Amino acid sequence: MAVIARDREDNTSSIVDDLLPWLWGIKKSLDGLSSADGHVTDLDELVSNCIRTFKNDARYRNDVRFLKIWFLYMDASPEFESIFREMDQNKICTCNSLLYEWYALFLEAKGQLSDAFLVYRLGISRNAEPLERLKKAQAFFRDRMSEIVKACSNDKMGDSDSFDLSVSYINPWSISTVKDLLQKMHSQISKYEGYHPSNKAYSGKVPLSSLQKSARNKVIEIGVKKYQIKGCAGQGGFAQVFKAYVNSNPDDVVALKIQKPAFPWEFYMYRQLDKRIPESHRPSFGFAHRLHLYSDYSILVCDYLSNGTLQDAINSNVVIGGFMEEVLCIYYTIEMLSMLETLHSAGIIHGDFKPDNLLIRYARDDLTEHCFRDRTGPWIDQGLCLVDWGRGIDASLFPDEIKFNGDCRTSGFRCVEMQEKKPWTFQVDTYGLCVIVHMMLHNSYMEIEKKASSDDGYVYQPKSPFKRYWQVKLWKDLFTKLLNSTPNDDHKLLLKNLKEAFQDYMCSNPQLIKKLKQLLVKQRTSLCSS
Repeated sequence: MAVIARDREDNTSSIVDDLLPWLWGIKKSLDGLSSADGHVTDLDELVSNCIRTFKNDARYRNDVRFLKIWFLYMDASPEFESIFREMDQNKICTCNSLLYEWYALFLEAKGQLSDAFLVYRLGISRNAEPLERLKKAQAFFRDRMSEIVKACSNDKMGDSDSFDLSVSYINPWSISTVKDLLQKMHSQISKYEGYHPSNKAYSGKVPLSSLQKSARNKVIEIGVKKYQIKGCAGQGGFAQVFKAYVNSNPDDVVALKIQKPAFPWEFYMYRQLDKRIPESHRPSFGFAHRLHLYSDYSILVCDYLSNGTLQDAINSNVVIGGFMEEVLCIYYTIEMLSMLETLHSAGIIHGDFKPDNLLIRYARDDLTEHCFRDRTGPWIDQGLCLVDWGRGIDASLFPDEIKFNGDCRTSGFRCVEMQEKKPWTFQVDTYGLCVIVHMMLHNSYMEIEKKASSDDGYVYQPKSPFKRYWQVKLWKDLFTKLLNSTPNDDHKLLLKNLKEAFQDYMCSNPQLIKKLKQLLVKQRTSLCSS
């Protein structure tokens, strides 16, 4: 990436520009790389020193020239995700759309497509200027990704493409694996209640593609019902989720997940949840009423929850410079441990366990202290609801000893095994739980380090220290045990024991549950008002 100095005739030339000599030095070093005398290490050192010198200098915070130097720095480092976080913390061009466009292209080149899409979303949510340029770049990105997926989906699968259940490791998210599983399960899926397939393209009066630009109050026809779109509730790389009134009835609200190309796997996962999750725990995992499957789109009709996500709850503290109260962190940790214990006991892995996939549920009636531990009474309606099952894994479709080798490529949520290119199973979810707990406690993503242990081995642990007034033993046990569990460990028993340890603490003092109730009321008021 070229580093360009300001025009010498610029009307700011009278101002001392301390960055300019560095720009000429970096340009000279870049030009010299093509010669025999050029050394990459010299350039890397020059760029690194420039960053260190000016990263806290307000004069260059919004200078595109300095932004380009940061990208040179990023391009030379394997820790590019940490570098982007550092840029964000130092507010380097955070109001300029080029930051998000360039970083998204950088991630796309590395194959981190989901992360690239999230970067476009981040820039748009911040109204980075010029905003229309960024929206157009995001639209081009979506088109490129849709073409890639469509091309892969249309590839004919011969016998050599089907995954071999006799091998030790399988990528459960590869297109060939999912397509093969769907073909094997087609006769079963076609019998599920709510499954409405069609060989034709969607042909409603309102094109579904038009919803990307403007959706509010448009009415789309699906089957025999009409859905009035009231707003966008979320979006990913290939899908958008809309809040909609059924037949214009404001008392009958659903979430419509519209995806292109069509993707029936999530519907299959919801039906497995219906079959395998105990009724008392079923509200914690979302409901899908029906799937309308067309040749070009799929439309999943789900329950709509209006209380926001756990990510929203975390952000509500970040914006005021505060932290989530530890009692509330403990409550949500208990909820997540219970969810994963239930889920994994049913042979299901979520695969995308992060706070924006955890919707908040609130009880209709007043909470009581004595029902807290066994989650009876009003507490059964209080908690979290795990949604977005597009990466869900049905372990029963694989041999008992199978291990997986796919990479979720979601920045900040790649488990230790993915980072070290080792096989994994349940760790994709338990690592996600650790990241979420870290976000609740510290308002930041988790970074881990490898430390020597007393038995001449090593352990993984978060880099961020625990505050002295926290329940340090509880948190330390959680991170140490979940980050260092092995395939031979009974991880479901581990989840159960950790959950009970947190429950024991909460039930040791009635004032803790009383405080929790007050915090939940305060949180609900805060999120609803925002």
